[in-house]
Amino acid sequence: MTGNREIEVKLPVPDSAKLIVRLRAIGAERVTRVHEQNTLFDTPDCQLQRLRSILRIRREQNVDVQARADTKRDRERPADGLLTFKGPVPGRTGSISKYKERQEIEYHLENAPRFARVLRSIGLRPWFQYEKYRTKYRIRGEAHLHIDLDETPIGSFLELEGSRREIDRTAKALGYSVRDYITASYLELYAADCSQKGLRVTNMVFDKKKKSPNRNSALDNFRIYS
Repeated sequence: MTGNREIEVKLPVPDSAKLIVRLRAIGAERVTRVHEQNTLFDTPDCQLQRLRSILRIRREQNVDVQARADTKRDRERPADGLLTFKGPVPGRTGSISKYKERQEIEYHLENAPRFARVLRSIGLRPWFQYEKYRTKYRIRGEAHLHIDLDETPIGSFLELEGSRREIDRTAKALGYSVRDYITASYLELYAADCSQKGLRVTNMVFDKKKKSPNRNSALDNFRIYS
């Protein structure tokens, strides 16, 4: 289990190819690319949302090795995952910042589906799901700076996580300014995108042509508590 204060921003990425060239120019090295499946849990009366907090189970599949043949042991192994709690940073409730700052506690799950059943058994329920492809980059000598290129159903974003100084320095080197910083969550960005397009808010997942729309009745009374 790890716990810390998370400081991050998102940046819009209109052209991923150009951004990758810029990342290489500043010494960022590609680490891996994964497919993420994220599920948010809450109480029936949305207590976590009211507290400006989230409880999430994330599962990742390494896309770089996806083409390798699965062994029987790999297929039978329980799917691991990451349980994350995020809450507001103490003393900053209601304040305005150009960075997104939150308390973060993470716990590795050896069997994510089983733990999801535990959450349901104590009265929590999944209410929002979103997925994305994340390519992780790192700069040698800057172990605490996380640079992640996210491809989502509503577009691509670069997420920078680290100290304020590291974020500002890296964003500037990539051609961004403070005016480009986005502190909204993917849920908020997705809800805004749906509103702009006149679409119903469901789950933020990639379109599966042969499947019906991914409807989520838990979002019928959708509201973001900010």
